Amino acid sequence: MTTYILIAMCALIMIMLMVLLMRPAVVDMSALREDNTRLREKLAERLGVLAQNANELKNISADIANFKNILMGNKQARGTFGERQLEDLVSDIMPPETYAFQSVLETGVRPDCIIRLPYPPGDMIIDSKFPLESYTRMTNGESQEMYQKQFELDVRKHIDAIAEKYIIPGRTADSAMMFIASESIFETLHRDFTSVIDYAARRKVFIVSPSTLWATLNTIRAVLSDIKIKRVAGQIKKELDLLLTDLARLGERAAKVQNHFAMAQSDIEQLQISVGKITPRAEKIKELDFDK
Repeated sequence: MTTYILIAMCALIMIMLMVLLMRPAVVDMSALREDNTRLREKLAERLGVLAQNANELKNISADIANFKNILMGNKQARGTFGERQLEDLVSDIMPPETYAFQSVLETGVRPDCIIRLPYPPGDMIIDSKFPLESYTRMTNGESQEMYQKQFELDVRKHIDAIAEKYIIPGRTADSAMMFIASESIFETLHRDFTSVIDYAARRKVFIVSPSTLWATLNTIRAVLSDIKIKRVAGQIKKELDLLLTDLARLGERAAKVQNHFAMAQSDIEQLQISVGKITPRAEKIKELDFDK
């Protein structure tokens, strides 16, 4: 009997388990809705960020295209770009009284920038033009050897022009600078055209890029500050010498005044002695009886 009861109970338990397993699960739809809402919000946020990044990339692409048009466009636009970059560098580093832009020299030429230096060495000229057409053909053309020779020839001609126009004995420094607004072109010259760099050094034309010009201008500014300090120190020494001379003269005159005061004091004492002698005599005269 007990065995039947146990079998019946086991069967009942099995039936209950089967019923529970076959019963459909109850889904919490509110939780699903909340998760779905949060997911949509995150997706919208991500899409907004992606749209913003896409606009920024579009603007950057437009800026790059404009920059390319400046560099590869007409010569005047490229010259203006180089001059503007040169002006920004110089004006950010040098004091206003130490430079001038587009100032006409005595020879009638108009350099892009003049760094005012005392003579010697004299004013330093900076030219911001560069034969970029040859460089563009060299980098984009198929006949690399031919365009490399043309590029080297054009750069040498430009170096000669700078040396002839902007190095004036007795008026300017015995060297000048050729500013290249592109670091990549500057690197290409030093890597692949070392003979051009050597030729520029012989003509005393120093080729500079934005980074090297920044370092050069800071060095020039430090030198000018040192010269100014020495000049001011010389003026201070001169004024001190004059001040010492005036102090010595003042001491001499003070001594003379003191002597005058001493003499005046002696005279006053003598006067007091005379007054002291006269007063008793006057009293005696006063006591005389003229009526008898």
